[in-house]
Amino acid sequence: MNNTQVILKSRPKGMVTLENFEVRTGEAPTPGEGQLLVKNLFLSVDPYMRGRMNAARTYAANFEVGEVVPGRTVGRVIASRNPGFAEGDTVLTGLGWENYSLSAERGLRRLPDDAEHLSAYLGVLGMPGFTGYYGLLEIGRPRPGETVYVSGAAGAVGSVVGQIAKLAGCRVVGSAGSDEKVAHLLELGFDGAFNYRAAGSLRKAVRSACPDGIDIYFDNVGGETLEAALATMNTYGRIVACGAISRYNDAELRPGPNNMFLVIARRLKIQGFIISDHEAHRSAFEADMTRWLAEGKVRYRETVTEGVENAPKAFLQLFTGNKIGKQIVRVG
Repeated sequence: MNNTQVILKSRPKGMVTLENFEVRTGEAPTPGEGQLLVKNLFLSVDPYMRGRMNAARTYAANFEVGEVVPGRTVGRVIASRNPGFAEGDTVLTGLGWENYSLSAERGLRRLPDDAEHLSAYLGVLGMPGFTGYYGLLEIGRPRPGETVYVSGAAGAVGSVVGQIAKLAGCRVVGSAGSDEKVAHLLELGFDGAFNYRAAGSLRKAVRSACPDGIDIYFDNVGGETLEAALATMNTYGRIVACGAISRYNDAELRPGPNNMFLVIARRLKIQGFIISDHEAHRSAFEADMTRWLAEGKVRYRETVTEGVENAPKAFLQLFTGNKIGKQIVRVG
């Protein structure tokens, strides 16, 4: 069996490009004692991966040049010499961008046999959904009647945040990068949404969309959007610092928000988080999200790219805005 792999060829300097990756094809490995062979079905591309492509370490080990790009996948066990898994088991892994992955039991999670939408375990039922759920409910602490503003709202995390905020009785506003995405947010039940690329003054756009101020800002973007949100925050507001995708490809650091004094004047709370620190909350998330999906209270979209060799193109789409919802690669 041929095994196509995507390798990190070089570390990006500034905006990531296709030249930072290399596609190789070789023979699929054979499992040894205690190992199993997984045929990957879907793989995930996520914004956090950009930071791990740099040389400087962040909150997790950086990716190694010359190695298969690590990433979350859903796959099926096709050969097993490990008593913990049988051929035919469906598993969630962190093995990476390739057709076939060799693994021991560590880091694998068996998925339900009756899982209807396997790719959802990389999105709404996976890390992005869990991130939105925990960040909003445990850090944002929404209360009925409050205004929640979500940036990057048409993405995998932001769209979940907005829908859960609605379930919590909040007024929800989102910003996204196209009119198509704005229409999608309104279809999901957001009370208001705007295209930040066409907004002109971002501060005015946020203020117009949130005339009564912002009680909770769920930040996926950072930069100028964070600055605009700060200017509109209500006293005792909460800022959930989840991501800063507008800055991930900067070759040099840029000055931060020029109005951070408002954190003091308005007694704001800003808290960042890494979802892997909060596994104790996963079972509650999965129970709630499974129920909401079954009841139609949470909906999701995926942008699907075909073929593992096109994973770099799918990754670049995270930063060009050419996708709605969760970016998925169907390995094929």
